[in-house]
Amino acid sequence: MTAPLPPSQEKPSFSFLSGFRPVRLAIWRGLAVLLPPLLTIIIFLWAGGIVKSYVLDPLFQGARHVLIITTASIVPEKKLPAADRGKPTVKIKDVEFSRVRGDGTYVPTLVLDAIQESVSAAEFGTPLTGLEVYQRYVEQTYLKPHLFFPVFCFLFFLLVYLVGKFIAAGLGRFIWTRTENLVEMVPLVREVYGAVKQVSDFILAERTVQFSRVVAVQWPRQGVWSLAFVTSEGLYDIEKAAGEPVYCVLIPTSPMPMTGFTMHVKRSETIELAITLDQALQVIVSCGVVIPPRRNNAVPEVLDVVQQAIENTVSPLPVGEG
Repeated sequence: MTAPLPPSQEKPSFSFLSGFRPVRLAIWRGLAVLLPPLLTIIIFLWAGGIVKSYVLDPLFQGARHVLIITTASIVPEKKLPAADRGKPTVKIKDVEFSRVRGDGTYVPTLVLDAIQESVSAAEFGTPLTGLEVYQRYVEQTYLKPHLFFPVFCFLFFLLVYLVGKFIAAGLGRFIWTRTENLVEMVPLVREVYGAVKQVSDFILAERTVQFSRVVAVQWPRQGVWSLAFVTSEGLYDIEKAAGEPVYCVLIPTSPMPMTGFTMHVKRSETIELAITLDQALQVIVSCGVVIPPRRNNAVPEVLDVVQQAIENTVSPLPVGEG
């Protein structure tokens, strides 16, 4: 029998780690509370950054370029008379022009005065050219953020409206169908375009299929329950053959519920579920990860219905067998 070790040589106990359990639980609870809003904000910022980089910035630069082409009045120094070359200011058609240090071109003095602060700040580094002067002038005069973004939103919604009206017309629908057919002929593009179109159609397209409620059916075999959307009452001929009312249901597939299987199921073989259509879609899209919270007054009732359905579908073995 081994003699007990002296107190100074006893193995250290790790029971002190149990004191960190409340801290660990508090951290997990804090993460559970903070992660959803943080991830939501991050996703919106990420989407906003993509829109800014690939939509707003190119449009801003394009609008600036068009405004410069239509409004700029830049005179190269070599086009002036020899006597006026190098002067700080010159008169051209009764308009005063000032010389720009960056490239020696001349721009209207009014334009240079309008951005005087920007030009003064730039002189500590590389002097501005005539084109850069007009870029700053256009940005400060025509493309101010409080003017550019409302105009952009208005033009964007106007474009969406006009495209929608055009597609609604017969000619527009014909042209768009032909265009999509051409896109689907490109090998790599058609896969990406098809996947994006399925998602956008599911989110934005008008739904002709109306779901009335959510039920559970035994599919693909007895004992395995699947969510189904009731789309309508069953066909009369099928009801007559079944000898009882039937439902026409759509059994969606995960994680993309826009596809699935259309079936006729006996009404007695379905279970009415006390969940909304949105909750059912969350279950399907998340592959069962997101489950609606249980309602205490509904759970026993649903369990009784499931148990009764199982008992009705499984016949007991005769006495003496098994």
